[in-house]
This record gives sequence, structure tokens and C-alpha cells, in this order.
Amino acid sequence: MPRGSKELTEARRKEIIDACAELYKTMSFNEITIKEIGSVISFTRTSVYNYFQTKEEIFLALLQREYGCWNQELSQAIDENDTMTVSGFADLLAGTLAGRIQMLKILSMNLFEIEENSRLERLAEFKGVYKRTLKLVEGCLRKIRPALDPEICRQFQYAFFPFVYGIYPYTTATEKQRAAMSLAGIEYTPLTVEENVRMIVHCLLENNSPGKVPGKNDN
Repeated sequence: MPRGSKELTEARRKEIIDACAELYKTMSFNEITIKEIGSVISFTRTSVYNYFQTKEEIFLALLQREYGCWNQELSQAIDENDTMTVSGFADLLAGTLAGRIQMLKILSMNLFEIEENSRLERLAEFKGVYKRTLKLVEGCLRKIRPALDPEICRQFQYAFFPFVYGIYPYTTATEKQRAAMSLAGIEYTPLTVEENVRMIVHCLLENNSPGKVPGKNDN
């Protein structure tokens, strides 16, 4: 850990994460290196290693921040709503995830490599924030049905979160991918993040399976 005030440490960590996030808008995960990140920050590249051992740890911190922002939005919705309908819950998840495109991109493209190349303590910190997300989603489900069986919450989470990991590719097909699907005879109907999320939430919560979570007066 570098010497200096806690404020300086946090400011430099934020600057590194911000630089990574900005580069990720125009560069691929493989193209981004600590050298690249070091070239756009206000202190020396070698100082980056005082805060992160690998570029994967920087991406993990970025992902953790994205989850933290999502958690704030979910928490606010829980505080502001005594009850929720399935449609309201679907709109909440759709709207909040539509604002987390970098999170969706990392989850779809690079999560396994990021986790494998980060220190255990850093990964545990991230998993703690992710655990908070699971609890908040459960809290939203209980706004739909207060006496909800914990097993039904678990079933929803096991179906929904893997789906979240795959949203990005389905909403950002490249010209090459579209051309390939055309040659293969696959009909491609582009959907937005919002459309994808609303569809899966309604499918999971309004079907006729034993894990159904009915909303009140939902159409």
C-alpha cells in the first residue's frame, strides 16, 4: 500500500479505474494494458502497481463500482415502493441495467479471466458487493409477494443472473456477426437491453411453473 493520506489513495484508485473505463469504450480488453492505462493518468505508470497488481484487478474494481451503482438504484427503489407489480419490477431492472452497459460488457466478455487473475482478497470484496445485489433483488421480489418462499427467490436468481451475463452480445451484434447470421439463414431481430430484460422477467415470473411468483393485478 502506498504512503500518503487515505484521500490520496482513494483519488488515485479512482483515477486508475476511470482511465480503464474510458479506454474500454474504444479498446478491447486484450488491447488495454497497464502501460496504456499509465499513459493517461496524472502519475507514473509504475505507481499503478501500488494499487493494483494486474489489469484484471483494475477491471474487477470497475465491475465492483458498476455493481455498487446498480445496488444504489435497487435500494432506492425498495425504499420508495411499499409494493411492486411484476411489470414494475421488470421496468426497474430494465431501466437500471440499460444504464450499466460497461457492466454488461465486462460480464459477457471478460469475467472469467478477470476473476482468475485477481487476488483472492480483491475477488472476495467484489463478491461481497455482488451478494448485496442478490439480497436487493430478493427484496424487490418480496415487494411483489411478502411471504415469498426463499427457494423461489433462489430459482429466480439462478435463472436471471446468468441471463444478465449474456445480454450484451444479444444487443450489440457487429456488422460481421449480422452478416454471418444472414449467411447461416438465422433471422436476427435486434432488441434493446430494456426489451430483453422485460421479456425475461415476465417469462420467469408469469409462467405456470411451480416457481411462479405472481404479482397483484398484473396484466
